[in-house]
This record gives sequence, C-alpha cells and structure tokens, in this order.
Amino acid sequence: MPDLHNKPALSKHVWVVYAISIILLVALWYFQWIIGLVMTIVLAASFYYSIRTEQILLDEAEEYISTISHRVKKVGEEALLEMPFGIVLFNDDFQVEWSNPYMNQFSEDRETLVGRSLHLLSEDLIPMIKENKDEVWVELAGYTFLTVIKKEEKLLYFMDRTDQEALKQRYHNEQTVLAIIFLDNYEEITQNMDDTAKSQLNSQVTTILNNWSSHYGLYLKRTSQERFLAVGTKKILQQLEKVKFDILDEVREMEGVENNPVTLSVGIGVGNMTLPELGEVAQSSLDLALGRGGDQVAIKDEQGKVRFYGGKTNPMEKRTRVRARVISHALKELVKASDNVMIMGHKSPDMDSIGAAIGVMNIAKTNGVPGYIVFDENDMETSVNRMMDTIRSDESLWDNFIDLEEAEERMTQRSLLVIVDTHKPSMVGFESLLNKTDYKIVIDHHRRAEEFIDNPTLVYMEPYASSTAELVTELLEYQPKGTKLKMLEATALLAGIIVDTKSFTLRTGSRTFDAASYLRAQGADTVLVQRFLKEDLELYIERSQIIERSEIIHGHIAIAKAPEGNSYSPVLIAQTADTLLTMTGISASFVISERFDGKIGISARSLGDVNVQVIMEKMNGGGHLTNAATQINDTTIEEAAADLIEIIDEYEEGRASE
Repeated sequence: MPDLHNKPALSKHVWVVYAISIILLVALWYFQWIIGLVMTIVLAASFYYSIRTEQILLDEAEEYISTISHRVKKVGEEALLEMPFGIVLFNDDFQVEWSNPYMNQFSEDRETLVGRSLHLLSEDLIPMIKENKDEVWVELAGYTFLTVIKKEEKLLYFMDRTDQEALKQRYHNEQTVLAIIFLDNYEEITQNMDDTAKSQLNSQVTTILNNWSSHYGLYLKRTSQERFLAVGTKKILQQLEKVKFDILDEVREMEGVENNPVTLSVGIGVGNMTLPELGEVAQSSLDLALGRGGDQVAIKDEQGKVRFYGGKTNPMEKRTRVRARVISHALKELVKASDNVMIMGHKSPDMDSIGAAIGVMNIAKTNGVPGYIVFDENDMETSVNRMMDTIRSDESLWDNFIDLEEAEERMTQRSLLVIVDTHKPSMVGFESLLNKTDYKIVIDHHRRAEEFIDNPTLVYMEPYASSTAELVTELLEYQPKGTKLKMLEATALLAGIIVDTKSFTLRTGSRTFDAASYLRAQGADTVLVQRFLKEDLELYIERSQIIERSEIIHGHIAIAKAPEGNSYSPVLIAQTADTLLTMTGISASFVISERFDGKIGISARSLGDVNVQVIMEKMNGGGHLTNAATQINDTTIEEAAADLIEIIDEYEEGRASE
C-alpha cells in the first residue's frame, strides 16, 4: 500500500494558485500596505484551511483503504477455508502437505489429509500429475470431481461436478432410440397356412413382443403383418444389450413352429440425431441385418459404427422366386440402357467368382449388349488356372476377358459395372473402376458387412444362397430365351456352385439343386468340373503337414497353425480348414498361416453349431455362419492364435451362459 504520509499536503495546482497570490500580495504591500496586510491575513487563513481540509481527506482515505484491505484479507481467508471446493497442496513425494477443511471429509478419520498419499484420494491422481495433465476426473465418496492440476505450484483444486455429471448421464440415458422389428420369414411360413393358423401365429408373436416391450418399457406398435416399430431410450438399449437381445431366441423357440421357426431381424438407430434421421439409420440397420441373413440385431449410431447381436442360425432359404424374377427384370432393363457391361469379381478370384462373371456376361450378350470380364491373369489360384486354361482354348469366350487398362478405355459414363461374389470395395479386383461409372450392381451371397460399395443402382444379396453362381443362374432363367449357354459357360457356373457347397454338402438348399439341374440341362460337364478340381500332390502334402500341427480346444474346435516362415495361398488355407471339418468330433476348424502378401490369414469353417462369422468379425474379418476368414497385418501366427483362442473362449462362455 502506498505511504500516504509522504505525499505533499496540497495538490500541485493549489500550490500554483498560492504562488501567484503571494506575488500579488508583494505588489499590494508595495503600493497599499493596509490592503496588503488584510489580504495577507485572508491568504494565511485560506492557506491554513486548505492544508487542514486536505489532511482530513487523506486521513479518511487512509482509514477507508485500511478497512478494505482488512476485509479483503478476511474474505480470502474465509474463501480458502470455507468455500465448497477442495484445495490440496502436496510435496515431491505426492503426500498432502495442507488441505482446506472441505477436503477433510474425504479422509478416513474425517479429520485431516495431511501426511497422507494422494493415492488414497484417487489412483489416477499421481499418474496424471506425472503425465503433466491439466485436469482429471475423480470419484470421491460418491461425488464426481473435476480436479485441476497445478504441477509447478504442487496444487490441486477439487471442483464438485456431481450434479452436472448426473444431468449429463440422464441426458445420455434418455436419448431416443428407434427400432424397426421385422419377421424375416413371415411370408414364407404363412403362405400355406389357413386363416386360423395364421391368426394364432400373429397372436403368439404379438404377445411375446408385447410382453418383452412392457418388461423393458418400450413403446411398440405393429405397422404391418411382418413389421413393428419400437421406441425406447439409450438406457433401455443398454439393458437389452446386456442380455444380448434374448428376444431373438424367445421368438425362434416359439411353440408350434419347430419345423419352420419364426426369426426376427431388428434394425436400431441411436445417437444425437433428429427423429427422421434416426428412422433412416434404423432402416439402414435393418437392411444390414437382413443382408447378413436375418435372425439378428444391427445397431448403428450417428458415426456409422455398427454392433451386431444374434445371427446364430443359417439364413433360411426362400422358396419363392419372386425376388429373383424382379431382380432379373431390373437387371435386363439396366443392361439394355447401357453402352456396355463390365463385370468384376474379387481379388484372387475363385471358381464361384469367375463362373458368376461368365453368367452375367451371358446375360449382357442375351440382351444384345457387349459384356466384358475384367481379369488379372497374374492373380489366380492353381484350381482357377485349370479353368482359365480351358477358357483360353475357346477363343470366342476368351475374347470377353480384358485387363484393367482395356476396361478403363472401354468404359463410358453409361457403362454398367457389375460386381459379383463380393460387396466390399477393398475386396474387388480393381477398386479404381468403382469411380468410373454411376451405374453399379452388386450380386453376392455373403452376409453383408459394414463396408459396402457406395451408391449401387441395384443390389441382389441373398445369404441363404450357396454361391453367387446359384444366384446368377436363377437370373439367367428369367432372361429372354433364344441364346443358349455354351457348355463351358454352364460348366463354369456349375463349378462355382460345387466348390462353394463342397460338392453339395454345405449350405445347400432345394434351389441349389434346381440351379444345378438347369445348368446340367444347358450342357454343363460334371467330369470337366472334376478336372478343374483335381489337386496337385505337393499341395495335398502341404495341407497334410498343416493338419498334423492341429490342436483341439473345447473338445470340438480344431486350430491348425502353419509352420512359421512358410507362406500359403488363401485357397490352400481354406481347403485345410474344410478337411479338418471332416474329422470325427470336429464342429469348427480354424487354420492360421502366413500369406504371400505378408499378412496372417485365418480361414474358419463350421458345421453350423459354431458361428465362425461372429468370431472372424471380432478379428476384422467376416463371411458366413459356417464359412468365414480374416487377414491381419503386423502380427505373427502365435499372436494371432492367442487372440483367436481368447475370442473363442469368450464365445464359448457366452454360449454356456445362454
């Protein structure tokens, strides 16, 4: 505080006035001494009064400032000791040196924290201080604190944010969630039912769903015979995820429909969005669940992240061909409206991919439009090589196979691009072609994944189908008659079906045999297929060496690890997994090996008891319930095996608790 006693008694301008007055007095004394005397007395009185008044004002100001200083100091002390937030000083050993009374309530004896470690307050404090963090959230005795860290001053401020966090949590819990519930196979089940049986089924399904919605507090409304709309909150969704949407099992196991069980697909939209946006996301989630075969729940948030539950059963084959006929007609119209048709499969194409591509090319030819299969001769497997060697001998068919450079030259804005046997942009043979045209069609039999080709004009995905070749064969049947499949074209399609069904033993429905019968009638040569499928002795020995290194876990799951340092093709890995599945007591098989591209590949197979798709998805892969795979970067066979076993253990524990 400045020293007021050392200040001049009068301000500067007052002294100037008095100086001028003295000069005038001297003049008066010289000319009129009597007047000068009087004025001197007046000036002296005025001077004394001014000094006295100034001194009084200074004394009052000093007293006021002194009082304010005392009050401010007292308020500071009160704030330090009585304010409702914590203050803690700590030393170099992270022990409390001093704390205000507010913090004492969090000590064990409710007396003092002095001398105790910060670790007793929160395990996060010391690590966060060492990491030079400015803030950390801590929980103390049921309260939530935002702790501000002043490392240089060795000071902590604890600010109570319990109410704000509770409000934030309440807002989070009460966010609206929209769900669209769809009866996957309602039309299939009820088409041959009489009115009484259909009414009983509707009543049974509605009762189960109403009881379920009442139990969890959902609003449920049936919008059509096979569709329901449910409205809930995020808190309810968390409860449903905790029980893994057991409503799927409850509906599937309804009494009276054991031979043809009803299954549900649920699409859920959640997140900080408007209601129309939530509805769109919920519908998108439902499309995703149906594209993966149904009998499952897909939950999508505003960031596009998706979580799945269910998917325990194989997709049910659809006995009606209405959809195939509709898709075939739409495909015909799109083909006729295009300049040409470019067909592309996945990388390292297998027989299903090539056979399906040949089938689509035949559809283009049937409708009088040029069709080309974009193909990389340097990216083929051994079994495919045999097929391609045979195709090369048929000049008219081989002329339809072109490379990427020629495809880019031929493509126009009105070209139609058909992608077969995959729907993932990262898996297509030539990803650059996806941006060359706005007209794209996806034909695939795999369960739909999160990654999907952008803005396709038409999508035909049926996870129930054995192969893409089966789907294309059905589309061919509804195309204009007149152009007959060549023997080699029909054989290529049949080879695709045989390979993907393991000679009609897996994922085979009545429509699979119908498609095979149609191809056989078109001249497909089964003996030629067997020649395509012949194995090399060296590959057979390599496969046997991998099988020799198998181990069995959980009594029925085989895991085979290929020797370190040896690279194997995806086909060989898949064949090894298939072979393991033929062993007695094995219901699922996993083969892990190094690939030629440096990644670690895992091929998974099952007989249906184990959902290998779910397991592979947790390792960023995908596929079918009985047939899945993944590729992993920057890991080793042993590390991949350890991760796989951990996921299988978790999966088996989940099944045991159901």
